[in-house]
Amino acid sequence: MIKEADLMKAENPLVAITLCRRGTSSPFRRGGRGVRPLVSTILLFLTPLLLRAEVKLPSIFTDNMVFQQQAECAVWGWAKAGNTVTVTPSWSKQKYTAKVDAAGKWRLKVKTPTAGGPYELTISDGTPVKLKNVLVGEVWLCGGQSNMEMPMKGFKGQPILGSNEAILHSKNDQLRLYTVPRSSVTEPQENSKPSPWRLAEPEAVSNFSATGYYFGRLLQEQLQVPVGLIHCSYSGSYIEAWMDAENLRQFAGVKIPAKGDTIKLVSRTPTTLYNGMLHPIEGYGIKGAIWYQGESNYDRPDEYAKLFTAMVKQWRTKWGMGDFPFYYAQIAPFDYTRTSTNKGGKYNSAFIRDTQRKLQDQVPNTAMAVMLDIGEETSIHPMRKEPGGTRLALLALAQTYGRKGFGAMSPTYESMTVKDNSVAVRFKNSPNGMTSFGQELTGFEVAGADQKFYPAKATINGSSITVSSDAVKTPIAVRYAFQDFTRATLFSTEGLPVSSFRTDDWAQ
Repeated sequence: MIKEADLMKAENPLVAITLCRRGTSSPFRRGGRGVRPLVSTILLFLTPLLLRAEVKLPSIFTDNMVFQQQAECAVWGWAKAGNTVTVTPSWSKQKYTAKVDAAGKWRLKVKTPTAGGPYELTISDGTPVKLKNVLVGEVWLCGGQSNMEMPMKGFKGQPILGSNEAILHSKNDQLRLYTVPRSSVTEPQENSKPSPWRLAEPEAVSNFSATGYYFGRLLQEQLQVPVGLIHCSYSGSYIEAWMDAENLRQFAGVKIPAKGDTIKLVSRTPTTLYNGMLHPIEGYGIKGAIWYQGESNYDRPDEYAKLFTAMVKQWRTKWGMGDFPFYYAQIAPFDYTRTSTNKGGKYNSAFIRDTQRKLQDQVPNTAMAVMLDIGEETSIHPMRKEPGGTRLALLALAQTYGRKGFGAMSPTYESMTVKDNSVAVRFKNSPNGMTSFGQELTGFEVAGADQKFYPAKATINGSSITVSSDAVKTPIAVRYAFQDFTRATLFSTEGLPVSSFRTDDWAQ
């Protein structure tokens, strides 16, 4: 016999009718005694279902959402084929319309004003849906793996320094947070699992990406406009998992799963996180993206350069906004031999850090936040998350929003000149010179034609470093901080660490 609970779960009137049909045979055979209760149940639960025949929106469109300001932002969803959907934002009261196609889909673009709110957004094909407390401001996508996913409260047994106080003081209705729920599937999904936009306050912030939160907090403070953060990351993920099948086909070694394949590694199977998490929000109006990933690809630095370049291009193409800003965090030093039997060679994570360093000059409108000073030898998840979020925000403030008067980018290796038995290494992005903050300048090595590196003495000369070693009479290459785990000793005077780097291109 049909149960009322089953009717209540039905999201479609046709489903409810089907359930009723399945449940009628038994009560009708009992002399009609079950008819009246069943009819009452049908009327009670089917009526609101019929009245609820309204447009359906993607999970990312909820109360408290943030639209990107001064843009043409996509709004989309589903409704009855052939209907006309009207979207009316309260900031302009202009009506935008779209015809629902044969598949029941509709999509349109809404012109947004300068930052402000709260507003309402009404979507209707006859039965209106109203989104309330909507803001217009700056929207950023936050992607990556565990160091992006790590929440403000920390992982179990893995703390974040200073987070409790930051959480306590986090209430801010001008900062809005959205997390795309985890999903790993073999086919692109039209929608993600339900998840609400939330105002920044202790409970919401404690469970939100720490790197993302610190990034957004500084942006909101400095720009004094609403900021919306869309968090879309998954611990342990390969970069290939965030790419679509079309763009991965150029990589011969990448196996793209078929529709019916079992996903054994939920965060490391190509296309699956793109399919379940990124594709459903593709096209949502954003200003740019921040990215913290690479730990899972550390042992494939040469391939990573090509994958990263292809992924950024894919995201920008899918969003259709041109080369939007893409800022990323360099992975922090860590002793990877603790989690792997691989030792030496390009299993040294300094190689992928060096790959990441070079990518900002190869991929347009990107920049890298250096994390060389926050790494921990025994934990792949640094406890200091505020520096990462802050440095990503500094890049955005300087390069996207044109703010000036502060240091935003770490000094980066530019060139070297050999004179006798020493090497002068020059850096760019260091207008005020560099410093070791009084500590010994360590981590430099030089090599000669035999390609063997020896520890070197280093001295600072404004925006250059002079390096030499008694063991190398004719140096031809320099490396700095080129170990799995290392400690930064060289900084800009603003306190931004210099990335590990090498001047050679040797295989090992």
